[in-house]
Amino acid sequence: MEFIKKLKEKAGQSLQRIVLPEGQEERTLQAADVILEEGFTEIILIGNPAAIHKDAMRLKLRHIDKATIIDPLNHDKLEVYTNLLLDLRKSKGLTKDEASKLVRDPLYLSVLMIKNGDADGEVAGAENATGDVLRPAFQIVKTIPGISVVSGAFIMVLKDKEFGEDGILIFADCAVHPDPDANQLADIAIASSMTARSIVGIDPRIAMLSFSTKGSAKHAMVDKVVEATAKAKTLQPDLQIDGELQVDAALIAAIGQKKAPGSKIAGHANVLVFPDLQSGNIAYKLVQRLAHAEAIGPVLQGMAAPINDLSRGCSVSDIVNLVAITANQAAGLSK
Repeated sequence: MEFIKKLKEKAGQSLQRIVLPEGQEERTLQAADVILEEGFTEIILIGNPAAIHKDAMRLKLRHIDKATIIDPLNHDKLEVYTNLLLDLRKSKGLTKDEASKLVRDPLYLSVLMIKNGDADGEVAGAENATGDVLRPAFQIVKTIPGISVVSGAFIMVLKDKEFGEDGILIFADCAVHPDPDANQLADIAIASSMTARSIVGIDPRIAMLSFSTKGSAKHAMVDKVVEATAKAKTLQPDLQIDGELQVDAALIAAIGQKKAPGSKIAGHANVLVFPDLQSGNIAYKLVQRLAHAEAIGPVLQGMAAPINDLSRGCSVSDIVNLVAITANQAAGLSK
């Protein structure tokens, strides 16, 4: 896909260090080999080095030697990461013995590497459940300062280039937070603007969606979107954002001009922020199936460092593509 090709080219300009804690998982190894051959990011594999090299030979992989391989049970920063984890979690009652065990868990080790500045992002989930991937991230990496909530965005690549940015739209939140309040919805909008810039490379124009446009309906659900829009503007005055807008007013210029005259966003939105998870999840799946759009994600946003979760049914190309996305997120956050 052209969009993924551009993502890889963009990632190759900064060569972020992406850690793959499931380094002995077969698809992950194959994906690492592809990434190392293409050279768009640096790869850190966590796992037993002998087992990784043996599997690489069996799978006829030719580029694994270019990866940094970390044995979670035996490396020169075990004590450093143990002390770091103990310091971060001592208020929660974590003991030295508990910390020394957790630091040998690849999912904890990977986020400790990020926290210590030894890696820039993580991709996992090919063999671990979402909760197991995200728990260490929430405990150690946490959210971006000023952002209260983690959310999930989909990059929607449409065949119809009329909409969004040459057919590309960001949908959020479609994966994580069931019913955000106004403050959380504002944070989702701000995090989505970061996703638009760092991954897609576009200037975000954000529509805060509702079943109402500019007071056409009265309801507490509408009030939440209005309040969230105002909050986002207060937090980031330069943000291009408007709401509340119905989705047709957000996307179609003629309707936007009629329903929200004077709005710079109506009819021109490329980031759609949904009022709750139900509407966001339904919308992205409808567009994916009925418009035959590519739905890339979910991309976790709002974390202080990019940590993305795979489906356990993922393909090798899914892993490669998510690493490219994560590398671009990392480059964007470093700026």
